[in-house]
Amino acid sequence: MRGGGWGRVLITDNQGKDERMSQAPETAGGAGTEETVETRGEERVDLLRADTNNDGRTDVWVVDTDGDGKADLFQFDTDGDGKVDVTMVDLDEDGQPDEIVDGDGGLPPEQLPPTVQV
Repeated sequence: MRGGGWGRVLITDNQGKDERMSQAPETAGGAGTEETVETRGEERVDLLRADTNNDGRTDVWVVDTDGDGKADLFQFDTDGDGKVDVTMVDLDEDGQPDEIVDGDGGLPPEQLPPTVQV
């Protein structure tokens, strides 16, 4: 994710024309409140797991929930504690998030080591 500072996300279309900054989602109940997201299906097939800061733990999960081979759930550990901090869902698989919530969205990933280190 790119942004202008902590708690901000840059949203852009595929052509790079429509750029705007948005505030990171806030939970209604404060810290520790978890929101649940709706997904396209009931499966969880991790298409990609990545350790972006080389600490040996997964930081990014890209998931297919309906079995069509396309990513529709994206989860990020932004502070390196091993837990999902932000979840994005792309219900129509158009490349634009339809919902962004704090936490794992009720869909915690299986705690596996990241994919092969190169």
